[in-house]
Amino acid sequence: MSFSAFSSSSPLTIFMLLFFFLILHSSNSLLNSPSINATLRRQPRQLTVNYYAKTCPKVEILVGSVTSQMFKDAPASGPATIRLFFHDCFVEGCDGSILISTKPGSKELAEKDAEDNKDLAKEAFEGINKAKAVVESKCPGVVSCADILAIATRDFVHLVGGPYYQVKKGRWDGKISKASRVHQNLPQSNSTVDHLLKIFSSKGLTPEDLVVLSGAHTIGFAHCKQFVNRLYDYKGTKKPDPYMDPRLLKALKMSCPQFGGNVDIVAPFDVTTPFSFDNAYYGNLEAKLGLLASDQALSLDPRTKSFVQDFAKDKHKFFQAFAAAMEKMGNIGVKRGRKHGEFRKDCTMHM
Repeated sequence: MSFSAFSSSSPLTIFMLLFFFLILHSSNSLLNSPSINATLRRQPRQLTVNYYAKTCPKVEILVGSVTSQMFKDAPASGPATIRLFFHDCFVEGCDGSILISTKPGSKELAEKDAEDNKDLAKEAFEGINKAKAVVESKCPGVVSCADILAIATRDFVHLVGGPYYQVKKGRWDGKISKASRVHQNLPQSNSTVDHLLKIFSSKGLTPEDLVVLSGAHTIGFAHCKQFVNRLYDYKGTKKPDPYMDPRLLKALKMSCPQFGGNVDIVAPFDVTTPFSFDNAYYGNLEAKLGLLASDQALSLDPRTKSFVQDFAKDKHKFFQAFAAAMEKMGNIGVKRGRKHGEFRKDCTMHM
């Protein structure tokens, strides 16, 4: 699982194929089917909703002015920012370290330049940098990039139709950003449930949190390379994944050849309502319409299947659980104090 794979190129080619092939020919019942250490797992008591009440009381309004405009100008920035927050929190904790650029001439690449992060959309980084500039113009030197990312993520969740939740603040920006620490801390598109549970547990997250946060795939797109093996050579069988609906399989094959395809082609995670934050993702999994192997596996494993079923039936329950899980994830590895953190004026470089 990767929170939302987005390309700056247009996803219309494959989306239109999937839309007409699956939506118009689906039945009504289908459409309506319901190694981190203990320090990083510790819940930081210092985070509060009103952390900037005195130093920057309008911080959420300032960030909101940017996120709302970004959402109008570049809708891709929504799922892209949600994915950016996830990738930040799971590596070094929620400390904005993914925003740091590699220093020119450095032998050590920063997180954002790791192979697993190369598909992170530029719109997400641009949005956070714009929001930081606006906040700095009104409240210089007091609001962290990490908190701006957390606020912007909540804004985008709500802008695409998801729940609105309070964001607790008080994160400092981390000083460490190394590409070498990325891969082992992020789930992959073909991860088994065992692997997913292990990674989430290492962050202090439960099996339910895994299923809830995977629900962010109710929006966003993935590149062909993330699921092409399911279409042609599932687990080395040289056959398609039997847990994929034949209609979805046919539609995806039309735009994602086994070899030599267009690397910019993308497909929606949620093939029924790809632009709405809802619980259709879970109904899709039950109907064998999951795009990634790691997503589809959640509906098959007894440790996660019941959560998929519950959220497929109850959108309100999913929204409540998602808001709680986002707050919980936002607590991972929070930095405090000058020994471990800083307040960067420019999110792309250390002070």
